Amino acid sequence: MANVFNDLMKGLDEAEAFLAGKTAGYKVHVPERVDVKKIRKRLKMTQARFSEMFGFSLDAVKHWEGGRRTPESAARAFLTVIDRNPNAVLAALQPDSRGRRRFAKAS
Repeated sequence: MANVFNDLMKGLDEAEAFLAGKTAGYKVHVPERVDVKKIRKRLKMTQARFSEMFGFSLDAVKHWEGGRRTPESAARAFLTVIDRNPNAVLAALQPDSRGRRRFAKAS
């Protein structure tokens, strides 16, 4: 489980460095817009549970969903990973995930 977390963090660090212009040689795609509410609803979570499970502040989730703020690029990258593979994120963030809820694979 630690390897999954380390790989995920390394990838996010590399993406952030690339977006900041600190590295070159590959391209990543971080969407300009992420539908946070759609992701959260698909996972059948309340705003409070979503923020708790993935480390966002509840206010940030409310503002993103209400259109008052847009997630910054690192948050959009993380939200994209959550959208595509929430189980990997949960495994990385909660190494002792035995008996925890698993989500159906995104289509």
